[in-house]
Amino acid sequence: MNADDPPPLTDDEAVGRSLAGDLTAYEALVTRYTAIAHRTAFLLGAGDEAEDVVQEAFVKAYRHLRSFRRDSAFRPWLLRIVANETHNATRSRGRRADLSVRLEAVRDGGGPEDPQDTAVAGDRSARLLAAVRALPDREREAVVCRYFLQLSEAETAEVLDCPIGSVKSRTHRGLRRLREEVDRELL
Repeated sequence: MNADDPPPLTDDEAVGRSLAGDLTAYEALVTRYTAIAHRTAFLLGAGDEAEDVVQEAFVKAYRHLRSFRRDSAFRPWLLRIVANETHNATRSRGRRADLSVRLEAVRDGGGPEDPQDTAVAGDRSARLLAAVRALPDREREAVVCRYFLQLSEAETAEVLDCPIGSVKSRTHRGLRRLREEVDRELL
């Protein structure tokens, strides 16, 4: 950033300018949130349709921007639209979308160097993802939002359009099921 460049717009400023017809301001929001919107759609089951879901979500968000409560955070509001669009896409497919996540092994010097260790780590990731994929939808969505997307309970509640208590119970049940699955594999 150059010293002469204006500071980046806050979400509230970008929303305000967008409402006034400034498409460049909305473009700033799209740029800022495309990556997390794509990750959200993908992790919630959109799979190969994630790009289409995200584009549709941004279009819907723009169309409904006047209904956005300015005293709320933009990110959870947008991610709720992404979650709804993902649900619509997977439901219209007539089957449950395959949840697949690409976990890259981060090599920080302490990562597995041995091919056998790499294979074991990949197998563990695949089993964990299969277990997450097998969770009931509501529990899977809560676990994905909380632990894969690292959203707070309040943000997760807003994204999933449910009370915080529901987020807590769904997350608790999902984690309990995952622990039970891990325990079964160890026996």
